[in-house]
Order: sequence, then structure tokens, then C-alpha cells
Amino acid sequence: MLQTPSGGAGHGTTAADSGLMSIGAVLNALRDEFPDITISKIRFLESEGLVEPRRTPAGYRKFSAHDVERLGQVLRMQRDHYLPLKVIREHLDAMERGEGVPLPTLGRQRDGEPAPEPAEGPAAARIGREELLAAVGIDEQELKEWESYGLVTPLSDGVYDAESVTVASLVVQLGRFGIEPRHLRVMKAAADREAGLVDQVVAPLKRHRNPQTRAHAEARTKELAGLAVKLHAALVQTALGVRLP
Repeated sequence: MLQTPSGGAGHGTTAADSGLMSIGAVLNALRDEFPDITISKIRFLESEGLVEPRRTPAGYRKFSAHDVERLGQVLRMQRDHYLPLKVIREHLDAMERGEGVPLPTLGRQRDGEPAPEPAEGPAAARIGREELLAAVGIDEQELKEWESYGLVTPLSDGVYDAESVTVASLVVQLGRFGIEPRHLRVMKAAADREAGLVDQVVAPLKRHRNPQTRAHAEARTKELAGLAVKLHAALVQTALGVRLP
């Protein structure tokens, strides 16, 4: 649970007389668990209807302990499950109404797990550009750079799939070690070559007239992709002389 700071006065501290917190105090309360959180992201989440802080006569935001806890839940679901904000908002609203709804699972599946069913059909696994920027804590210029390298690619209608959030999050994490997006072009090229090899194997099945054969091609593609990912990871570990858990 998030700890709400107490004491202090003025902008950026807890309002001791009301129990409400300024946006600066909220930022401090969330930063331990979410080091990339920014005031602009909190404001963005507010604009998307994820939280509704009170306003002082002077226009300053004042957040309750419930607001801070809800923000923590939103950030956790973005980080751990790669869920679009629309899905998160509907889930939290349902929970507050007392409805026992399961948490949608739209992120990347683990090895050996079946692919999750989308919560609202195919569109539920999509995320808008602004949501992607907020989910990973980057700006428009950074995203354009990543797109120029082919690391993140929007779908035909301009939105992104859940896997794009995974890629973007990993690019951010690698950046903390000094690995810049331009350094990752070699990984993207290797991934494209691996995908081309898999596609070459299943191409005859995809072109088949029999619907069952085409469905078998999709299953075979997933199987081969999983094996390629495991082989790639094993080769990298071998080259570095390390073994991951």
C-alpha cells in the first residue's frame, strides 16, 4: 500500500487541515514504486478520467488517499499487464461498484501459457499514441526516433498493439544502462531475419485453400516463434557466459 506523507504546509505538501495532498506530494508518494512517474503523467491520467482530484479556489489539485491508491493501481496495471487506459478505467470503475470482475490480461504471455482472450474483442488489445507515451513515460520526439529505427510500429489505423508497449518498456529499461535506441537496430534486424525464416517455413501452409490448414499455419507460426525466442535467449546467455533464472 502507498504511504501518504503527513505534515508540512504550502504547495507541494500535504494539506494538514483537510487530509488532502498536492500533486507534488502525490509525486513523492508514488516515486518509490514508480521512479519514472512525472507530474505531467499524473495530469494526463487525470485528463483520461482515471482520477478526479478536488480543486482549491485557486485551481490547485488536491488528492485524497483514495486518489493516490487508485493512481498506484493504474500505474501497476500499465506496468505489469500493459493494459490500455480505457480497459483499466472500466475495470477500476467496476471494482468500485462492487462487481467482482477479473483483471483482463492483454500483455505478453509467459512461456507455456495459452494466449489470453481479449476482454473486448481485438480492439481491447490496442492502445492509442498518447496512451503509449504515458504508459512508458516518453515524449513524442523519442517515440518518433524509435519508429524511425523500426523498434515500434503503429498499426494501419495509427494505434499500437499490446506488444508495442512491451517493446517500448524494454527500450526504456535498456536506456537506463546507456543502451540507446540506435544501438538496438542490430537487434531489430536480427528479429526481422528470424521472422523471415519462420515465415518461409509456414508460407506454403498459409497459401493453402483449406481453412484448417491455414489455421494450422498460425499455430505452427506461434510454435516456431516461441522456439526462435528461446534459442535467441540461449545464444545470448552462452555468448555472455551468464545464466538467467
